[in-house]
Amino acid sequence: MTEHSCRRFSLLLSALLVAGIVSGCSSTDKFADDLIEPEPADLTYNQGLALMNAGDVSEARKKFASVNEQHPYSEYARRSLIMSAYLNFKRGEYQDAINDGRRYVTLFPASKDAAYAQYIVGESYFRQIPDVTRDQELSEKAILAMSEVVQKYPNSEYADDARQKVQIARDQIAGKDMQIGRYYLERKEYLAAVNRFKTVVTAYQTTRHVEEALHRLTEAYLALGIVPEAQTSAAVLGHNFPDSQWYQYSYQLLQKGGVEPRENQGSWISRAFRGIAGA
Repeated sequence: MTEHSCRRFSLLLSALLVAGIVSGCSSTDKFADDLIEPEPADLTYNQGLALMNAGDVSEARKKFASVNEQHPYSEYARRSLIMSAYLNFKRGEYQDAINDGRRYVTLFPASKDAAYAQYIVGESYFRQIPDVTRDQELSEKAILAMSEVVQKYPNSEYADDARQKVQIARDQIAGKDMQIGRYYLERKEYLAAVNRFKTVVTAYQTTRHVEEALHRLTEAYLALGIVPEAQTSAAVLGHNFPDSQWYQYSYQLLQKGGVEPRENQGSWISRAFRGIAGA
């Protein structure tokens, strides 16, 4: 072996020895870390509560997360999870609150706090509902989540508020359909407008938008020359909402055309309202 080769071999051997020493130290440190006993679950949980009460939400969340990681099957892990959901919701970190709430309901469906966890999910979606000019996917998710509160926990303290939130979210979706329908009406795309107003009348009949939807149907059907349907929408509007200003508009519109409100019992409009009345 040449002197140059010997020198290279010595350097390589030294490097390998150093790597082995470092690796050994790393493994030893990791082993030492594994031997560290975690803090008792009750102590960490109570520290989290104290931090939360002191206004240090960030550190409180860390404590609750620590309980979940170190004592995943304990009673304090269950309590920590619902507190994490609550803190994330209060901080406006809605997706984290939704994730925590869903996880809680999945792991502890029979818990006394399961209704609250599901309510947090629904309220997190509800707080993000945009105005009617934007996509209403979050309104739909809020409806589904709040409906679960009503259906699964009907006797809980959150059920009544959940019902109200469902109605508000439905009203928001109907408002979006009305906005699109009016847009089509202004552009004289009457069939497209009819389809939007029809959705409001059939699917969102209990919202505040149904009166205007019936009037707009009268308007659109008259523009299309489908007079019997225009008469029916006006008649149904007058029958169900006789004091509505929208009925006055529809009545005046029909009079200009020389006709009166008259209900055709075979119309989809009449069937839609009979279906609701008989439900």
